[in-house]
Amino acid sequence: MTDRALSVVRAGALTTVQDLGRPGHAHLGVPRSGALDGPAAALVNRLVGNAPEAAVLETTLNGCTVRPRSSVTVAVGGAPCRVAVDGRPVAWGAPVRVPAGALLDVGAALLGVRSYVGVSGGIAVEPVLGSRSTDLLSGLGPPPLTDGAVLPLGSPTGLHARVDVAPQPAPPAELVLRVTLGPRDDWFTPRAVRAFTARPYRVSPASNRIGLRTEGPALERARTRELPSEGVVLGAVQVPPDGRPVVFLADHPTTGGYPVIAVVRAADLPAAAQAVPGTPVRFVAVRRR
Repeated sequence: MTDRALSVVRAGALTTVQDLGRPGHAHLGVPRSGALDGPAAALVNRLVGNAPEAAVLETTLNGCTVRPRSSVTVAVGGAPCRVAVDGRPVAWGAPVRVPAGALLDVGAALLGVRSYVGVSGGIAVEPVLGSRSTDLLSGLGPPPLTDGAVLPLGSPTGLHARVDVAPQPAPPAELVLRVTLGPRDDWFTPRAVRAFTARPYRVSPASNRIGLRTEGPALERARTRELPSEGVVLGAVQVPPDGRPVVFLADHPTTGGYPVIAVVRAADLPAAAQAVPGTPVRFVAVRRR
């Protein structure tokens, strides 16, 4: 058995393997998937000397604990959290050497939702359709981590960064999402469209990797008939029968039967990955480019 591996001691609430995702397969019904906070995943890869496409671990709320079978360099970013090696506190947001057999504990998020763990060589599970990402909707890729699982690691390809701490954006106190209205904004009353970009919403505890659900004013439909299922994209804001907008994230379905009132700018979606339940949400309409 190879010594280039991680043993999972504590899987946490939801820890998955993620990389850049598998774009280009929507015609097969396969969503993009990939790290929800792409910049955070890219940063931990850079810190440990990995290529951008290397797979990392994405934790949710309460972190995880792993034990490498060989000496590795790790970096933890995204949601700030306490990091320890064999009980000794080490730096968050910086490369750290973890000896073979030592216990790396990634603690609960102090702010935000998702932390990212980059390991030198990357998580080398078998790729599916060109990606190692776990897709919770389709079931493609490796399953979410469980206690006792063993994850293979690739061979290091570069030197880790020489930094003490890498700056990272703080999780949002208010989530501001710039949206382009359409294609189905005409399915809602003018009053509902105004409310969508003028009234405050909050992040719902029911949010997940598929979509960020909101709590707030229900949007009234102008057309109440059924909408045939049609293609939807990353960042699409779909409005289900309860009238509360849902922002589609990385594991979103490729088609949907509820009207899409707007689409969020891709640059604003990483912040959505770190917005805790109860975070205020504002949708700001911008002109089509």
